[in-house]
Amino acid sequence: MMISFGGFSKEELVANKAEVNLTGKMENGEIQGSAFMGCNRMSFTFEFKKDGKVKISQGVSTMKACQNMSLEASFQKKLETMTKYTIEGHFLTLSDDNGNSMKFVAADWD
Repeated sequence: MMISFGGFSKEELVANKAEVNLTGKMENGEIQGSAFMGCNRMSFTFEFKKDGKVKISQGVSTMKACQNMSLEASFQKKLETMTKYTIEGHFLTLSDDNGNSMKFVAADWD
């Protein structure tokens, strides 16, 4: 579950059921991940390196038009700029070289 991202409140993230799922099949050290920010389903490829770096491929998405797509548009624009990750307990934080970040907590923890 996404709990922190840009100027969006935790309440907005929860209301949109914002999440990233990293339980996809691993191939060549890559993880097929999916995301949902309240409208469309998105798929990305994640490659987590041991040195704290992450490479995220350009994703694909369904093409539904929804009333409020600001969270989804912001997420799609920022996700591929994330270059680092940290894991602390049940929290995953992705960050870029400019201090922007997005934080997630395992779905069974909040």
